[in-house]
Amino acid sequence: MHQDIPGVRLSGRPRAGDGPRFEVLEPATGRRIRHVAAGTGRDAGHAVDLAAAALEGWRATPALQRGAALRAIAGRLRTAHDLAETVTRETGKCLREARAELALAADYFDWYADLTHTLTDQVLSVRPGLRHLVRSGPVGVAAVLTPWNFPVSIPARKIAPALAAGCAVVFKPSELSLLSSLAFAETCEPELPDGLLNTVAGDGAEITGAWLDDRRVRLLHFTGSTTVGRKIAQAAGTALTPVVMELGGRAPFIVLPDADLDEAADTLMVAKFRNNGASCIAANNVWVHEDVRADFLDRLAQRISTLVPGDPLDERTTLGPVRTREMAARLENLIATPASAGGRVYRGPRPEAGGWHVAPTVVVDPPTDTPEWREEVFGPVALVRSFTDLKEAIADASSTGHGLAGYVCTRDAAAGTELLARLDVGIAGVNVATPATPEIPFGGRGDSGIGYEGGLPGLLPFLAHQSIAVPGP
Repeated sequence: MHQDIPGVRLSGRPRAGDGPRFEVLEPATGRRIRHVAAGTGRDAGHAVDLAAAALEGWRATPALQRGAALRAIAGRLRTAHDLAETVTRETGKCLREARAELALAADYFDWYADLTHTLTDQVLSVRPGLRHLVRSGPVGVAAVLTPWNFPVSIPARKIAPALAAGCAVVFKPSELSLLSSLAFAETCEPELPDGLLNTVAGDGAEITGAWLDDRRVRLLHFTGSTTVGRKIAQAAGTALTPVVMELGGRAPFIVLPDADLDEAADTLMVAKFRNNGASCIAANNVWVHEDVRADFLDRLAQRISTLVPGDPLDERTTLGPVRTREMAARLENLIATPASAGGRVYRGPRPEAGGWHVAPTVVVDPPTDTPEWREEVFGPVALVRSFTDLKEAIADASSTGHGLAGYVCTRDAAAGTELLARLDVGIAGVNVATPATPEIPFGGRGDSGIGYEGGLPGLLPFLAHQSIAVPGP
């Protein structure tokens, strides 16, 4: 019988917590992999104690030396082959995508290592006889809370800029990606001082509450659902703790009548089915101009029929399972509702047995006032409607309250860029399915979040500034 995996890592050392015991199930088979002995609010408090003690030494470490540590972590991630397999087994994403996720995480560490050279004091002469010294330093201890779907790259997107800025970090991963996130933390720790990065798995409300109650935690950085994000934001507001949040999305994908339909179908296949559809920036509601609707659907159905669902560890697999039995049941119900009402549904192949597989699916013409169209899908199901007046698609996209991502396919890049400017979204692509990259800011609007990650803006929340006025020329 396997021993429980410790769900707490303090000062680089694992420790079994006294909190809940999480069962880790493999989505490809439904079998149990391991149990994780998670922590409690007491462990969360101890993590802050250690982080606060490590903070001053890391703050005093020269910025370029901090950058060297981040580059060393990037190197470790690029050779962490066992970690990629762990991610695949635990989340169901295809192995090639797990490897790509580790490479992206490494890129975040390299990017923020490069930005450490910008962390210098400034002297500004703004008026005659007066100078201002502007000092920038870490805000303090930062709490990082992450979801399951990208258990390495999303933590990297938060932890890398925190460390670059000189912050200490307390980290709570999702209970659905504990093995991956704990292994990620273990990969980072050897390059960092003891206590600078501490990880506590456990009940979300208990761990987050303990950190929000601790005045030493000066920033909370969260990625997850809008529903949970609202609750955290309310509690953080009471505690006057600043937050950065990347929340849910319902990205529109608009195919204009002049689009190259083969390119558009290929773009949608990535924007929709990457990571088995479990991405906040995944294409959600697809609008296709009526003039090209039939041809586009033919191309899309053909491509879906060539997907290879199955064991995500098999290099031949191109679509893995969804993460939980409940997620699979929700998606099947979402598909069944329009199908029972006589709607057109295209379904691709599905493994005959085992695990929580959902066949890749296209639902055509779901009513716009139904949950099927109004919800975030977060799985391998594409919802497609046609339009004749572009204003209809733009109005629908603007009515959701979400503003994370958007996509347009057209041969006229200038027209596509102009169209996307009319959508209130934080990141978008013209004939591009994966617009996010470490060098650019990424953040949602409205119900999709607060603040930015990536680029220089992703570093700024972790910095505090002090301005000192002195007489001078």
